[in-house]
Amino acid sequence: MSAISSALSGRPYRRRTEAMRVIFSILFLLPALCAAQATIHVGSKRFTESYILGEIVTATVASAGEAQAVHRQGMGNTAIVFAALRAGVIDVYPEYTGTIAFELLRKRAAASLEDLNRELAPLGLGAAVRLGFNNTYALAMREARAAELGIGAVSDLKRVPELRIGLSQEFLNRRDGWPAMARAYGLAASPLGLDHGLAYEASASGQVDLIDVYSTDAKLAKYQLRVLTDDLGFFPKYDAVLLYRLDLPRRAPRTWEALIGLEGRISSRQMIAMNAEAELAGVPFSRVAEGFLSGSAARHLAAPGEGRTFISTLVGADFWRLTGQHLLLVFASLGLSIVAGVPLGIWAARSPRVSGWILGSVGMLQTIPSLALLAFLITLMDTIGTVPAIIALFLYALLPIVRSTSSGLADIAQPLRESAQALGLPGGARLRLIELPLAARSILAGIKTSAVINVGTATIAAFVGAGGYGERIVAGLAVNDNMMLLAGAVPAALMAIAMQLGFDVLDRWLIPAGLRHDARAGA
Repeated sequence: MSAISSALSGRPYRRRTEAMRVIFSILFLLPALCAAQATIHVGSKRFTESYILGEIVTATVASAGEAQAVHRQGMGNTAIVFAALRAGVIDVYPEYTGTIAFELLRKRAAASLEDLNRELAPLGLGAAVRLGFNNTYALAMREARAAELGIGAVSDLKRVPELRIGLSQEFLNRRDGWPAMARAYGLAASPLGLDHGLAYEASASGQVDLIDVYSTDAKLAKYQLRVLTDDLGFFPKYDAVLLYRLDLPRRAPRTWEALIGLEGRISSRQMIAMNAEAELAGVPFSRVAEGFLSGSAARHLAAPGEGRTFISTLVGADFWRLTGQHLLLVFASLGLSIVAGVPLGIWAARSPRVSGWILGSVGMLQTIPSLALLAFLITLMDTIGTVPAIIALFLYALLPIVRSTSSGLADIAQPLRESAQALGLPGGARLRLIELPLAARSILAGIKTSAVINVGTATIAAFVGAGGYGERIVAGLAVNDNMMLLAGAVPAALMAIAMQLGFDVLDRWLIPAGLRHDARAGA
């Protein structure tokens, strides 16, 4: 009895209880406080050219002065970005006519822009604004290796089935990619999956012999690659266009007029030069776009990395936006996991019959790969972005909270329970006034663990367009930019450390001194 009264009595405890209620309220209100105003959202895929074109479109939208423009960078592969467009998460993104025909509309032959628009219209979408260049797929080998084997065309590959082939995951699986090409050319090789941003370096180091490339890639000359002739004419034209929601011209007519002004403005040579600025000179995508729109593109090619340091990359113009997105992902999911996890932990502690099921279920969630869980949620909810990312993080955060709540309640000494019963308190009052406060330190430790884990796991959300520091990591991976990778990884690591220290402060502030003393004595 004395242990209970010494730990739980007095004004300090009541003040701490009220403070905890305020903190939990803030966690639940944070998503509403962070709600953004209506904007025109521009999407892009996870490779250099798409990032640059997305920045050009974003700057063009902003220049019209009609609406705020937001670039959702590197949202994922074609399927993910197209799903985002159909769901209204984005309004427009750069795409290619061949991809629209074969990958999105599942056509068996190339089609005109008019034919594509007839099939896109029932989906509420349209394709317009030919940007002026064709970026088709191709296969490439190191020049020396190709000369050694006498390979100049794709059909020559049949003579050397032992080649090590590394292809991007998208090219491996899309309808107009490797499966159809292998059938057309009679190729029986089994390629390895390789991120496009790493393929050139893997080829240069001799780890693979053959990779898939885009005809406007900047690294073709740098790495002395031979682009194999498509002697059967397998690849159609991939003219760059804008894929957009049909309501965009009506909602923002001045903006749409500005986008039409991009018609035919980008030649293949200009696109190669802009890709080289980003990949070879390390110029940020936004500056590449600004240079093109101001008529001074490729001005940085002679001075790689000019004016760019790690600190300038770390605290770039997108820093606070990414920080806000990352905090939203972490705290919104953490708030949901507290709401669900604490009651589940109480149930597990009070009912041994269901305890195994509860702890087993939340434990099983931890075994599901994060990207697989995100893919399942995207399919289930038919949307991408913040919502499925928050739900995935919420599910991952459950186990530490449920387990710590259950164990904290189970570890309460039996004499303390009997003392509480002797006070004549009903079960609900005993739980609220006695048991939960006694288990508070264990519960807070579980919440702290979930928060720290979520900071790191939230970087995966960038693969589905949810933003956060992972956006930089994905961009750095796409262009093999180690500085950009670190500019995303370092603040995520610092946020995890800050989260750890913050919860340590909360532990000292919210947990009564008597309980902290008892915990140290018991240890």
